[in-house]
Amino acid sequence: MNGDNGPLARPEPGQPDDATEQVRQLVAEGARLLAAKRPGEAVTKLLAARELDPRNVPVAINLGGAYILQGKFGRAVPILEAATLLEPDNVMVWTNLAAAYLGKLPLAGAEHQDRAIAAYERALALDPQVPHVHYNLGLIYKERKDFHRAAAHFFRALETDPLDRDARYYLDRLQRGDI
Repeated sequence: MNGDNGPLARPEPGQPDDATEQVRQLVAEGARLLAAKRPGEAVTKLLAARELDPRNVPVAINLGGAYILQGKFGRAVPILEAATLLEPDNVMVWTNLAAAYLGKLPLAGAEHQDRAIAAYERALALDPQVPHVHYNLGLIYKERKDFHRAAAHFFRALETDPLDRDARYYLDRLQRGDI
C-alpha cells in the first residue's frame, strides 16, 4: 500500500524491521567475539544490542556471559536476573546466573554459593541433563567440604558426560579419601 521507502515505510508483515535485524547482527557478532575469547569487544556489541532491545534474552545471556568471562560478576547479575523474569524456563539464563552469583569459587562466601546452588538447581529442574551443572555443584560442595554431596554430583556429571575427565578426577580422589 505504501510504496515509497520514506520514513513512515513499514516492513512487510513477518519481515524483521531494521532494529530487529540490527539486534540480530549485533548478537551474532557478540557471540562470535565471545567464541574468539574477546569478551571486552563483545560487550561493546552487546551493549549496543541491549540499547535497541533491552528485553532481548539472547542479548542478556551473551552480555552476562561476556561480563562473567571478564570477571565482572556484579555487572552480569542484574542483567541475568532480569532475563529470568522474561524467560523463567530458559536453562542458559539460570546456568549463567549461577556462574555470576558464584564468581570465583575460592573467593565466594556461603551466601554467594547458596545463590549459585539455587540457580544451578533451577537449571537442573528444567533440564536434568544440562552440561556442566553437576560438575559445578560438585566443586561447590567440595569447597564446602560436603564430600558426600560433592561425590554425588561428580557421579551425576559422569552420567551426563562419561568423558568428563575433571569430574572423574575429583570423584576418584573423593572415593580414595585424598581430599
